[in-house]
Formats: sequence, structure tokens, C-alpha cells
Amino acid sequence: MRKFCLTLLPIAILWCQSPAHAWGAIGHRVTGVIAEDNLSGVARAQVRQILGTETLAQASTWPDEQRANPSEFWQKTASPWHYVTIPTGTPYTDALAPPQGDAVTALARFAATLHDPHAALDDKRLALRFIVHIIGDLHMPLHAGRPGDRGGNDIAVTWFGKPTNLHMVWDAAMIDDRQLSWSELAAWLEHTITPDQVIAWSDARPATWIAESVTLRETVYPADPKLAQTYTFQFRQAVDTRLSMAGIRIAAYLNRLFAEGQADKP
Repeated sequence: MRKFCLTLLPIAILWCQSPAHAWGAIGHRVTGVIAEDNLSGVARAQVRQILGTETLAQASTWPDEQRANPSEFWQKTASPWHYVTIPTGTPYTDALAPPQGDAVTALARFAATLHDPHAALDDKRLALRFIVHIIGDLHMPLHAGRPGDRGGNDIAVTWFGKPTNLHMVWDAAMIDDRQLSWSELAAWLEHTITPDQVIAWSDARPATWIAESVTLRETVYPADPKLAQTYTFQFRQAVDTRLSMAGIRIAAYLNRLFAEGQADKP
């Protein structure tokens, strides 16, 4: 397969060099814990058949962990599956996906694998791990990125005086600032999720998640690149909400997928 950055339309040239992870390990594991706690009985059994004793928290980070794998699949083929590129003012449609695919096309592909009774167990395991991971990614606002700055990787900022970039601030810095483990943060957030929020957030449509991320994305670019406690205070609730939503949506997507044999299209 040709390299992703050489084949895209100009509006989609965003991630031509090793994109950073979304949410980092702590954030993804938090979404996995919340998701597992909100699975239906049928979905829980199906997940257990596929993953065995591996939890959704463990599965959630696996696609990022494999990025160090030197195989062509991980270095080229799977690279575009962690994000979408959306120009400001443009809703996500299938027409925006590049030839190599993106997070949404990969999600549909992996949903089909889980629904295929003839798919090998290893293929289903790969698919389920990616589904959990991709849904988490799409709730991070900079993984519904603008064209031209690689999801904030090219936006230089300082974080409490240390040089970094905007993507890394959202990826990990604001989460790490809480000084909570992933299990502590998951418990913290789950305690605040209300039944009404579970009902309202149980939307299995990727287009909904992407539209929310794009709306948030438009607010996160700072006027002053020197970021510290004020920026954290401004966006902490947004980070918590997006992590919580992602966990509920992972569960909603899997519940629907395993109950009906297919997940909603964008």
C-alpha cells in the first residue's frame, strides 16, 4: 500500500509522520473500564469468547502498543485508522475518507469482521481491540483533526514551562496532571455518570461522536502557547466528559453490534 501522506487530497494531508496517540494509556484504559461495566449480558459473553481473560482496559491500548511493530501492516496499513480529518465547517461523510481509509472506515470493517461467523478468532480479536481503541480515539477532539497541523502535533506550546505540542497536552498531560491511576480515574468518573447521561450518551453513530469532537476542537487552540493551570481548569471537565462518553459509546456500539449483528453506519 502506498504511504498515506503521498496519496491524499490536500484537505486531508494531516498525519504524514508518526501521529501521537489519543488519550494515552491512562485515558484509553479508563474508557475500557467504563465500557466493560456497561456491557449487556450478551455483549459481555461475546467479548469474553473473543478476548478470554483480557479486559477491555487491556484491549484498549493494544493498537497503540503495536505501533512499534516494524511490520508493514502496523507501520503503513493500520496507521490511518486512529483518526479522521475534518475541515472546519464540513461534516464527516464517507467521501472524506482517503483511499487508505480512516478511523470510521476501519470501524465499519472491524464491525463486519465481528459479525462474520467464518472469521478466524485471531481476526475477531484484532477487530475487537481496534473497535475499543478507535471509539476512544474519536472522542479526543484532536483526532477529528483540522487539515494541516497533524491533529495539533505541529502546534508548539509549553506545558508548565516545558516544550511540547497541543496534541500531547490533550493526549496525556492534562490527564496525568490529575495524579490518578487509570483505575482511580475510571472509578472517579463512573461515580459521577448519571443514569440520564448513560441514556443520552448511548449513541452508537460515529458521525455523532465526530461532530462533538469537531465542535470541541474549535475551542482548544490557545491564544497564548504558554499553557498551565488555567488551561487545565478551562478544559478539565471537557476531558472528563469525553472519556466518560467514550466508555459509554464503546459499550453502546458493542451492545448493538452483538445484539443486532451490525452497528450503525455514520
